[in-house]
Amino acid sequence: MVADVGCGAGRITAHLRQLDVDAFGIDLSPSMIDVARRDHPDIRFEVGSMTNLALADSSLTGLVAWYSLIHVPDEELSSVFDHFQRVLRPGGPLLVGFHVGDDSQLRTQGYGGHPMHLRVHRRQHSRMRAWLDDAGFVIEADRTLTSAESALGGIILARRKIAD
Repeated sequence: MVADVGCGAGRITAHLRQLDVDAFGIDLSPSMIDVARRDHPDIRFEVGSMTNLALADSSLTGLVAWYSLIHVPDEELSSVFDHFQRVLRPGGPLLVGFHVGDDSQLRTQGYGGHPMHLRVHRRQHSRMRAWLDDAGFVIEADRTLTSAESALGGIILARRKIAD
């Protein structure tokens, strides 16, 4: 079972399911979970927090946090990665997508012009790698993405360490 943590409206979860991955989504926002359930009624979605994952130890074969960590303050990221490490089986993959940079910005308008009040945190790869290493992950791939249409993005593929 793979968890899409911070799944929002469920787009990535649905994509994983189309690839025959046994995936489900978790998001803090009940409204986003309602949208995900409406748009993808055959997929499991639940309200939950990545800062306190209500999943059993070693219960996941994989975990995706696709641009969902951007709303977590730096001081909480170590705890989030500790939760990810706890719920993943040894050797289980973690895929993280994030905005690259050194700043934090307040967003007051979301996609489609909807009002919101969220901080978006940008981070450097070296910082993300350090947090992951501290939590017991081994980095397998680390890429920076750019395009004419979007801001700088980062992707890290890591695995939970297998005990010696």
